[in-house]
Amino acid sequence: MAEDNQLKKKWYRKLRNKYKLVILNDETYEEKLSFKLSRLNVFVATGTLAILLIFITTIIIAFTSLREYIPGYTDVTLYEKVYKLGELTDSLNAVVRQKSLYLENLRIVLSGKDTTIITPLKVDTSSKYQNLYSSPSREDSLFRREFEEQMAAGDFKLTPTDRSGTRPDISNFTFFTPLRGIITSKFDPAARHFGVDIVSVRNEAIKATLDGVVIFTGWTLETGYNISIQHENDLVSVYKHNSALLKDQGTFVKAGDPIAIIGSSGEYSTGPHLHFELWYNGVPVDPTDFIKF
Repeated sequence: MAEDNQLKKKWYRKLRNKYKLVILNDETYEEKLSFKLSRLNVFVATGTLAILLIFITTIIIAFTSLREYIPGYTDVTLYEKVYKLGELTDSLNAVVRQKSLYLENLRIVLSGKDTTIITPLKVDTSSKYQNLYSSPSREDSLFRREFEEQMAAGDFKLTPTDRSGTRPDISNFTFFTPLRGIITSKFDPAARHFGVDIVSVRNEAIKATLDGVVIFTGWTLETGYNISIQHENDLVSVYKHNSALLKDQGTFVKAGDPIAIIGSSGEYSTGPHLHFELWYNGVPVDPTDFIKF
C-alpha cells in the first residue's frame, strides 16, 4: 500500500517537474531562447489550443458558406432556384412546342398539302346526368330558411353601412403611407399597370396602409415576394417586389405595422422599389388619390 502511494506521488511530481527548453545556435552554441516548462503546463497548453481550434472551426462552419459543403446542410435559396428553374423549363417547353408546330405547318405549306386541321368533336356526356334529382332534406331546408332570414335582416353584412344604408366613401379614410419616396411609374390601367412604383432607400421597411388581415404571402417569378392585406369595406392593398416578408398569412396587422422590406425581386423589377396597389370592390384605384407618398 505504501509503495502504491509512493508511485502516485512520484507520478504527480513528474508532472510538476520543471524542464528547460533551450534553443541554441548550431555553430556557436549561443543560447537564443529558453523556456521553463513542465509536463502539466504542456498538457494544459495543448488541450487549450485544441479546444480553441475546435471552437473557431465550428464558428467558421456555422456562420459562413462553408456549411453548404457539409452533408445535411443546404443553401437557403435552393428552393427559390429550383422554382425558377421549373418556371424556365416550362417556358422553354412551350417555346419548343410553338417552334415545332410552326415548322410542321411550314413543311405542309411548302409541300402543297391542305393545312386544315380537323379536331374530333368531344362527346357530350351531360345527358348522363339529366335525370338526376336530389331533394333537400328537412334539416337543410330549415338551415337555408334561417340563413336567408338572417341575410335579409343584415346579420351577415361584411361591410359596415351608415344609417342611410350606404357604405362609407374610402376617400374619408386615413391611409398610412406605406413607403416614403419618389413615384417613378404612375397608375395606368390601360397599360395594365394597376398601381404605382415608389423608389426609396435600400432596406427601408414597408408599412401596412390600414388595419387588416394578411390574405396572401408568397413569391412569383414575375413580381418576387408579394404580400396582400384585406381591409374593411372590400378594400385590398397589395405590396410587390419585396426582398423579405415580415408577416405570415392570416396575421392581423394595424396601420403602420412593418410588413415587408423594400427589394428588387421578380423579373419585372429593374431596381429596389415598391409596387403598391389598391383594389376597391374588385376594381383597381389610383393610390395617389388617397395617399401622399
